Amino acid sequence: MVSPFNIRNAALVIKQGGLIAYPTEAVYGLGCDPYQQAAVYQLLALKSRPVEKGLILVVSDLKQLDDFIEPLTNEQIKRIEDSSNTSWLVPACNAPGWLRGSHNTLAIRVSSHPLVKALCKALDQPLVSTSANPGGKQPAKNSLQCHHYFHQELDIIINSNTGSLEQPTEIRDLITQHVIRAN
Repeated sequence: MVSPFNIRNAALVIKQGGLIAYPTEAVYGLGCDPYQQAAVYQLLALKSRPVEKGLILVVSDLKQLDDFIEPLTNEQIKRIEDSSNTSWLVPACNAPGWLRGSHNTLAIRVSSHPLVKALCKALDQPLVSTSANPGGKQPAKNSLQCHHYFHQELDIIINSNTGSLEQPTEIRDLITQHVIRAN
């Protein structure tokens, strides 16, 4: 279990433009402040990920996404809240290109992982989430793999357990229900 002090410290590092690695539902993720373009581009460079692909934002509560997405219907909110192990493509509103890439949608997930939820609550905002791996490599499943991949290039690597999923979360389009990535 990660202490509240360590959660607050990670949130402070993120707010200062830092990059972190942290456990998610299935694999380790890389994260940063979605409001800080320089931090997002640093994260993309670290992964060798083109900005056009877009990124996922994780939250503890859908209200944390108000700055980034179109208003949702009650049915859409229920669909998202009832499927915590699914990432959703939702219509973007004011989401900058460094987050949504070349898409009109933004990928979001209300996380079921207790550490991710605590981190988003401490930040009181979304957190960028992308798998912790350089392009073409398998996602890190633990902090040791994160160290191996990224050496001293991250400000913090949170050492804790990933969730119970074997594969990264499914990605679905909220409007069409089309599965983009199966779990």
